[in-house]
Parts: sequence; C-alpha cells; structure tokens
Amino acid sequence: MAKRRTAAQIQAVVAAVERDRAKGLAVADSCRRHGITEQSYYRWRRHTTADADDATRRARELTSEVERLKQLLAEVMLDNQMLREVAKKKW
Repeated sequence: MAKRRTAAQIQAVVAAVERDRAKGLAVADSCRRHGITEQSYYRWRRHTTADADDATRRARELTSEVERLKQLLAEVMLDNQMLREVAKKKW
C-alpha cells in the first residue's frame, strides 16, 4: 500500500537526502535509508525546486511593482507640491 506524505514530510525527506548527498552518500543508498524510491526523490525535488522558483519569481515581480509604485508616488507628490506653491502665490 502506498504511503501518503504531507508537503512538510516531503520537504524534510528531500532535505535529508540532499544532506546525505553532500556527505558523499549515493542517492540510491540515501533514498533506501529514508524509505523512498529514487524516482519519488527526483520527482519531489523537481516539485520543491519549482515551488521555490515560483516564489523567487513572484518576489522579483513584487519588488519591481513596488519600485514602479514608488516612482508614481514621487511624481504625484512633486505635482502636489508644485500646485501648492502656485496656489500660494497672489495674482
């Protein structure tokens, strides 16, 4: 019967296999040690890195949006200041 794992469990297993690989242990041995197949490991790793890539892309998009909005705000504040100065003058 197949085991169902939560996203947190999958991330923990992928991280553990990555640590084992950094120590020099083969992927097959590490997967066997953690009770998963190599195919599952590679599939989970692909999905977890895709999620990380999506988060990175989203953060980059939000950063550029913030910069654009800051620029717009600066322009509006400058226009507002110029209108106030014109309004202060007596004609």
